Amino acid sequence: MVEYKPEMLDAVFHALADPTRRAMLQRLAEGEQSVGELAAPFDMSLAAASKHIRVLERAGLVSRNVRGRTHLCSLDAQPMHGGLEWLRHYEQFWNRRLDDLEQALRAEDGDSDDSGQSRQKRSKR
Repeated sequence: MVEYKPEMLDAVFHALADPTRRAMLQRLAEGEQSVGELAAPFDMSLAAASKHIRVLERAGLVSRNVRGRTHLCSLDAQPMHGGLEWLRHYEQFWNRRLDDLEQALRAEDGDSDDSGQSRQKRSKR
């Protein structure tokens, strides 16, 4: 399994847990946005938007650059890589489990086909 810092992984998952923050990240994927631009679609105050942005900053997903009175935010998707690697580990786990289940079901299917044929042969006698 890939090594990562648990605190950073916790911060990333915490940041991604909120639909407003995920939507903000989606908008930032299109390019730099001001705090006001990020707040606009949610009908929220700049203070509320700033709280969401601080959570994203703590996770390392957003950087804020101040130009005069304007706070511009940009996306840094790199911290999501640790979360992706963590999820991939469990994806492999579930794929193995599902493959085992498929084999068991196929084996069970093969057994029932054989027993069904045996019953048909006995009933013809």
